[in-house]
Amino acid sequence: MPDSSHPIDRARLTERARLAPPVHRYPPPEHLQPLVRHYWIPVWDLPEGTPVVEQVLQYPTCLIVIAQDYARFYGVARGLSTVTLQGRGWGVGLMLQPGAGTAVAAGDVSALVDTHRDLTEFAHLAHLVPTVRELMAPDPGNPDRHAAALREVEQRVEAALPLSADGALLNTVVQTVESDPDLLSVTQLVDRLGLSERALQRLTGRFLGLTPKWLIQRRRLHEATHHLKHGTQTLADLAANLGYTDQAHLTRDFRRVTGHTPGDFARTLGRDSAPEQ
Repeated sequence: MPDSSHPIDRARLTERARLAPPVHRYPPPEHLQPLVRHYWIPVWDLPEGTPVVEQVLQYPTCLIVIAQDYARFYGVARGLSTVTLQGRGWGVGLMLQPGAGTAVAAGDVSALVDTHRDLTEFAHLAHLVPTVRELMAPDPGNPDRHAAALREVEQRVEAALPLSADGALLNTVVQTVESDPDLLSVTQLVDRLGLSERALQRLTGRFLGLTPKWLIQRRRLHEATHHLKHGTQTLADLAANLGYTDQAHLTRDFRRVTGHTPGDFARTLGRDSAPEQ
């Protein structure tokens, strides 16, 4: 059954927008969890002339997406990812674990930050494109079709096992950042992990093309998005709880990445208005 209340949705800015399509979510089998965070399959059927713009603050991971008209291997997106959906369509997506991009791509992915390559350029993954399309096309909303497509994907992805020690370490680094809202600085992260800052910088740069500071900043924006959607805190309290020196710093960071002020985002896409005070 699809997972309809997935914590990953805190990265999705527009799931409350009018006509936003439902997303079927599935967990990976246990043996693939070092490589795959989750699968997602959106299926949409929109009225003519009413496109939907999906916006996502991506996690520090690579993605594989196979749709009826494109198939891509995405590097990490530092800014806001935007996709316009229209007409009828579907996609089969894999969110990889942070340390798994290099293993699944069988090559360096640090140069793919903010960009992508066509999946057919990866010889060991190219056959998935026609296979997944053939399985999904007849009935893209059918969970049995989803399961069949994901079995094909899993058979190819599992060739990347076992994950390297450094890949597994990066998974631990990111899990540590994302699971502890009190972790607000690189110094705290270094102390927690028992790594030198230089070693941590090399690790995140080699596997993701990112810095440890970015990982913490992105986690804070995900937390902000979650609270703004649900109207759980005032902006002043939210800024303080996320470790910002004041509300203005939160507003600046949030607007720089999302294009929205926190107040505007809460009013237009949140469940309730988050009072600006």
